[in-house]
Parts: sequence; C-alpha cells; structure tokens
Amino acid sequence: MKTAFESPETRKVTEVTLSYKTDVKPRDRELITSSQDAYNILYKFWNQNLIEYVEEFKILLLNRSNRVLGIASLSKGTTSASIVDIKHILQYAIKTNASGFIIAHNHPSGNSDPSDSDITITRKVKEAAKLMDIALLDYIIILPAEGYYSFADDGRI
Repeated sequence: MKTAFESPETRKVTEVTLSYKTDVKPRDRELITSSQDAYNILYKFWNQNLIEYVEEFKILLLNRSNRVLGIASLSKGTTSASIVDIKHILQYAIKTNASGFIIAHNHPSGNSDPSDSDITITRKVKEAAKLMDIALLDYIIILPAEGYYSFADDGRI
C-alpha cells in the first residue's frame, strides 16, 4: 500500500504550469473605451481570407483599466457555427489575470442579428465568469464587410 510519505520518484504525476508572457509595457497597451475600439482591434486580428467562409471565435482580455492584455483564437468552425467551451474562455482569463474580457465571433453570412445560440452562450459565459469575479464586458459579432453587432451597445450584457 502506498502512503503519502513516499518519495516523488515513485509516483507518476504530471506537473501543471500556467503562464502568460508579455513584452508589452502596461502604458503601451491598447485602451478599450467602446465597442468600436474593441471591434477595431479584433478586426485587425481576423484572417480576412476566411472571414466570409468559416466562423471563428476569439477573446480579447483586459486588465482593470480596460487595457488589452492579449487576444486569442478559441475555435474555428464551419460557415454557420463555431463551438466554444466556456472552460477555455475562463482559462485564458485566469492565465492573464484579466479583470474583464470581450468575446467575439464572425458571421460569414453578413447577418448581424445574434442567433439563439449566441444569446445562450452569452448568458452562460456571463454567469460562469461572474463566479470567478471576472466581467464579460461585451460579445461582438464581426461582419465580413467591416461592420459589427455589440451585445453591450444593445443592452444585452
């Protein structure tokens, strides 16, 4: 029978590390003051060769001063769907020690109306993030022709 006092060499346990590395000084980070600011940054990081063909889901991570800590792609899907795991959203927020975040995905169809699944995921993400004391600040739907829909601007967050 094994005991808690055995040496570490006799056990097989994987070490887990969390890291977030940045070379951007806090004063040089982009400031988000509106959905337009967030859209401008997100759109720059979207693959323009795919924006009309497949849905992609991204997260924009912010510190307490609403300065950008980073951006990450969470998933790529099909022309009509992109699956995202709430655990992955929170992993990125926790890794960067974010105080808030903005999620976004594109609608290749060019239709800015949020789908039922967009509305559902917004509610679930907001509730999960709240438990971690992290704020979902907006959910932005990016359109191929340089337009967007903001849940926050529409009073839905």
